[in-house]
This record gives sequence, C-alpha cells and structure tokens, in this order.
Amino acid sequence: MRSERIQIGNDIAALLTSADYLYFVSYKGLKFSDLTTFRTKLAEVGAECHILKNRVICKVAGLNGMKALADYKLAGDTAMVSGKGDAGAVAKVIDNFSKDTKGILAAKCGYYEGAMLSDKDVVAIAGLPSKDALRAQVLGLLTAVPTGLVRVLNAKVSSIVNVINAYKNKLEEQN
Repeated sequence: MRSERIQIGNDIAALLTSADYLYFVSYKGLKFSDLTTFRTKLAEVGAECHILKNRVICKVAGLNGMKALADYKLAGDTAMVSGKGDAGAVAKVIDNFSKDTKGILAAKCGYYEGAMLSDKDVVAIAGLPSKDALRAQVLGLLTAVPTGLVRVLNAKVSSIVNVINAYKNKLEEQN
C-alpha cells in the first residue's frame, strides 16, 4: 500500500476509535453552504462532520475491532459525524437540521458503545433530555424521597402531640 493510503487509514482509525459516538447521515442534494452551516452547528456542540467512502469506513472499523460497524452495509452518500461528550446534543442538531432541510440531510444510522443504532434510534436519542436535565431530575427524585419521609414522620409526631394535647384539654375541662 502507498504511504498516503496508510496515513489516511490511520487518520480515519483515529477518528473512529477516539469518538464517543458516531452518527452517519445522508447528504445527497445538500448545498455546500448548508453543509457548512451544519458543520458549524456541530462544532458548537463538540462534534465534527467528515465525508468518507463507505467501504473505507467499514474496512478501517474492521481493522480496529468495531465488528458491528464493519459488518453494517453503508450505502449512498454518507457523512460521518463524530465527537466526544453529549451524544444527545449532537443527535438533536442532526434531527433539527434534517427538519430544516426537509429531509435532505437525514440520519442513516449510528454507532454507540459497540452497537449499531438505526435512524429511528438516532431520532429517539434526539428526543431525550440533555445530561444536565436528566441529572437534575435524578437529583430531584433523590431529594424527594427523604423529604417525603420527613413529612410522614412529622405527621405521625404531630398526630401524637395532638392526641396528648386533646387528652390534656379533656382533663383540664373535667377539673
């Protein structure tokens, strides 16, 4: 193999193996200015978009132990979106841009933690709340349980105090 092909393979391998997630999108018919806008929006959430040959992606994936991706049959014009961090934010950018371009740019599939995702999975990930929102919800649930327990215990203590107070009032009335 020529040295430049080896270097390209190494660069693609670095992209594939260093990413927390990979999304593959179709872009056939997308204007260059729209693709540039898409890349800018991806950069805002810490992702990047590369246009690579399908067979090269699959071959490099196979050489780097990404069996599910290597066995997947990518077809047509495919752009690869990769990055680190919040995969949901990137899926939202893809989904929103797909709506803006009336489906010209659309999710094809994804690769996350060794498994392939369908286009519907990518859309479902886009519909999830962000990591910060989920953390806030979990924190709210964790604080709600002790608060509810304290309220229940306080109600029991209050009812005991009310019974004792009523008994005291009754004794005072009798005297």
